[in-house]
Amino acid sequence: MDIHDPPRWLSITGQPLPNLEFPNGITGMKMSRHQRVRETEPTRGRNLRGIRIFDSDRGNGIPITALREISILKSLRHPNVVNVLDVAVGVEFDEIYMVMEYAEQDLANLLDHARVKYSESEVKCLMKQLVEGLEYLHRHNIIHRDIKMSNLLLTAHGILKIADFGMAREYSPRPLTPGVVTVWYRAPELLLSANRYNPSVDIWSAGCIMGELILQMPLLPGETETEQFSLIVKLIGSPSDKIWPKRRLLPGIYEKSAGSRGRYYDPPIGAQSENMLERRLKGQTKETIRLINEMLTYDPDRRITASEALRHKYFTREMPPAQRPELIQTFPEIRNERSDDGSHHARGGEGLGKRKTKDAGGSYVFDFPDNGFAESLDGGKKRRRNRDKGE
Repeated sequence: MDIHDPPRWLSITGQPLPNLEFPNGITGMKMSRHQRVRETEPTRGRNLRGIRIFDSDRGNGIPITALREISILKSLRHPNVVNVLDVAVGVEFDEIYMVMEYAEQDLANLLDHARVKYSESEVKCLMKQLVEGLEYLHRHNIIHRDIKMSNLLLTAHGILKIADFGMAREYSPRPLTPGVVTVWYRAPELLLSANRYNPSVDIWSAGCIMGELILQMPLLPGETETEQFSLIVKLIGSPSDKIWPKRRLLPGIYEKSAGSRGRYYDPPIGAQSENMLERRLKGQTKETIRLINEMLTYDPDRRITASEALRHKYFTREMPPAQRPELIQTFPEIRNERSDDGSHHARGGEGLGKRKTKDAGGSYVFDFPDNGFAESLDGGKKRRRNRDKGE
């Protein structure tokens, strides 16, 4: 670019961004939502990621989810939370991008495509980073509300980054949307339509993540909310008054005698008292099972917190110790190939708060619904099962 030419991009603060390039040639709608970005100034030369959040063709303004995500991410600074460096605005105000640090892959991609088998110490390293990131968010009163494999990025140096804050909220006692968190990772109180909940919903999701890292497949891969609740009961037993006394107050509970319109019987159909987690995770250590059980606790008031989890014996005493992040297995070429060519991997539960569609040119674009309700897609689940069969 000639030094006398006007800059193509401006910071949202109004300052020009002359060194910002979108290598894939962004025009109109024929692009993916995620684009790799680079700064051309030799003294910087960082790899960045651009996420388009607005274009003039849509004519609907900037989605509220995007504004919320920008606001939250600009206020956060932690090694395990993705860092927003700037917000780039086209000089014609026809395009707006969040510019973030670039992470080479996400955990969903690694499990689905690289067939990574993490060791005990590597799982512990990844989980420690995830819980440290959650502890920081929760300490700052932020609930992520969409913790899942594809929202956990991994850099080439083994640093885990929590990403995609489009569904995140600042915690307060006011009612919140119950239909959040991709169904595989959704806490039981959300399945029972609770509209008052706390950061413990992220901890339940983290417990599901831990099980998935160990098994190399989803721990609770329900197709629907009803099936998801049934899978939870089969894994950790039925909730009783002793285990979760407040569950009967939730709108999703159905009691024959009360004529309620909730979606679940209480006690659940197929109720069982036995916890099957240890059998499901056969061969795992005592503290591994104990931590996952404490994360997958029915009663959110009794569920372990992120700060408590960091002091758990699983992290502090039990061998082997957590692997150093720089020694974690990484496969940068997998993420780079799939993100730089404009594609985006599909996976079970992918697409919370977004709808992926094809435009007339065959390219994928993303639309944000105003209500932000979660949707469950089963493509990844089917693919994972096929992979396990050797297909």
